[in-house]
Amino acid sequence: MESNTTVAKLPEMVKKHQQNLLATWVSHQLASKHSRPGLIKESELRQQSQQFLSAFIQALQNGASFEIGSSTWAGVRDILSQISRSRATQGFSPTETALFVFSLKQPLFSVIRQELALDGVALADQTWSTTLLLDELGLYTMEVYQKGREEFISRQQQELTELSTPVVSLWEGVLALPLIGTLDSSRTQVVMENLLEQIVSTGASLAIIDITGVPTVDTLVAQHLLKTVAAARLMGADCIISGIRPQIAQTIVHLGVELGNVITKASLADAFAVALERSGLMITRAASRP
Repeated sequence: MESNTTVAKLPEMVKKHQQNLLATWVSHQLASKHSRPGLIKESELRQQSQQFLSAFIQALQNGASFEIGSSTWAGVRDILSQISRSRATQGFSPTETALFVFSLKQPLFSVIRQELALDGVALADQTWSTTLLLDELGLYTMEVYQKGREEFISRQQQELTELSTPVVSLWEGVLALPLIGTLDSSRTQVVMENLLEQIVSTGASLAIIDITGVPTVDTLVAQHLLKTVAAARLMGADCIISGIRPQIAQTIVHLGVELGNVITKASLADAFAVALERSGLMITRAASRP
């Protein structure tokens, strides 16, 4: 990728101009149209730049090549990974994250041009090899950012799924699980885990699964419901499915889905009345006061 002579010159030049290079680099980042002062303080940006530049110089001095995948560049990769992952969660865009590395080009090229102004061949070689090095570091930054962003979104989706499947206690021994949105395999697992945990912790014997907020019920959704009912029964609790609208009832019949001996009701109120009756309780209207 580059000659050994070219590699040997760069660490000397960067070390010699380290302080001026750092100041110019930070200024370029702050002055860029992609700068996000609302997401990161100048002091934090300066600290990150200082840490990277120190690790960058150390890798240049210890390495015989610009292969960033080698152990020599492990420290640089670690710092870029930390920066990329933190910016992925802070709200930085991919372009704004890549700016951290790519904004170093102009200050570094100025140093190279200043040191090698009298040697055109060396200047061209050093500029090209440094360009390739920073491009690789920038691409590495983008890869880590993308992975960090995907992990962050995945965690958010999991948290939203957990929040959208609350198990509430309607009465002593009676739980309700209102479902809203599509019921897929991954969400079914969360539903079952939440319901079973509450059955164990409360000792409930009845659970109402309300599907009023489920837009459509197909064969797969029906199977997920039956799995949840079966799991609850294994824990000693019977289930009542409420929210069976006419359209859903027709769909279930059309699909030939057998709900077995599962009690179904049109509304949560009807299901709650059945649950109270099975618990030996009843609701009566209080006598009106004179």
